Amino acid sequence: MIRVSKMQASVPSPEMHLPRTTPSQRLRHRLFHTPAVLFGASITLLLILIAIAAPVLAPYDPIVQDYNVIAQPPNLAHPMGTDNLGRDILSRLLYGARISLQVGLISVVLSTALGIVMGMLAGYYRGWIDDVIMRFADAMMAFPALLLVLAIASALGPSIINATIAIGVVASPFFARLLRGQVLSVRESDYVTAARALGCKPTRIMLRHILPNTLAPLIVLASLSTANAIMTEATLSFLGVGTPPPTPSWGSMLQVGFQYLLMAPWLSLFPGIAIFVTVLAFNILGDGLRSVLDPRMQR
Repeated sequence: MIRVSKMQASVPSPEMHLPRTTPSQRLRHRLFHTPAVLFGASITLLLILIAIAAPVLAPYDPIVQDYNVIAQPPNLAHPMGTDNLGRDILSRLLYGARISLQVGLISVVLSTALGIVMGMLAGYYRGWIDDVIMRFADAMMAFPALLLVLAIASALGPSIINATIAIGVVASPFFARLLRGQVLSVRESDYVTAARALGCKPTRIMLRHILPNTLAPLIVLASLSTANAIMTEATLSFLGVGTPPPTPSWGSMLQVGFQYLLMAPWLSLFPGIAIFVTVLAFNILGDGLRSVLDPRMQR
């Protein structure tokens, strides 16, 4: 018989010293150790702060015209030059960030809310409710998204609110279809069955038990859809059915600069760079969140 001394018996195993972490701590660790999330979130936060502080940072009024400095190239007085009406491009670019981010974020919130309602009802109740909602979503997704947004915005009239509504409504079927698939798998879980057996109302089951367990893919899709919404708003403004003049918008600035592309390329250069950086930041943030929140990518 092998005897174990008291000293050997009292030595703890290495497994006893392993720290126990909660799921929220592991998620927080992955978020702060994913370069894509840090880079995308930093640029996005910087853009939001610039948009909020636009009245303080802008050196000139973005809509005041000065015919003495029409179409001037970048100089000390106007670091990004002036446009065809003598308006400072830097000031209009800073105020344009407000429009682009406002339309992008609010339209995504609207599409997410509509998608949650549609997808939750279709996935939980199934049957004819599922058929009606999904066939409606399929009909909307059958049209090219840009053409449908353009048609709705044209019918409602050129304004920031109408552009936001058009973008949010057209993007909602994508959120509805994604959430429906998640609900169909989660609704068969044991805790949902137990809640149903205890007599919980369907509304409580959907909001308290199903929705929190389906938010991860929605967050990823929302971050990626924000970039598409900003691009769509710029396209609408470029075509004249988005933000009405003289309100500064990156899309309308591109539309003006397109007419003077050879004579004054800086009119289109700086708004194009702003759109590129913003869309890139949201796409990188979305890819980083997908790598953190998607279990398949973690494996």
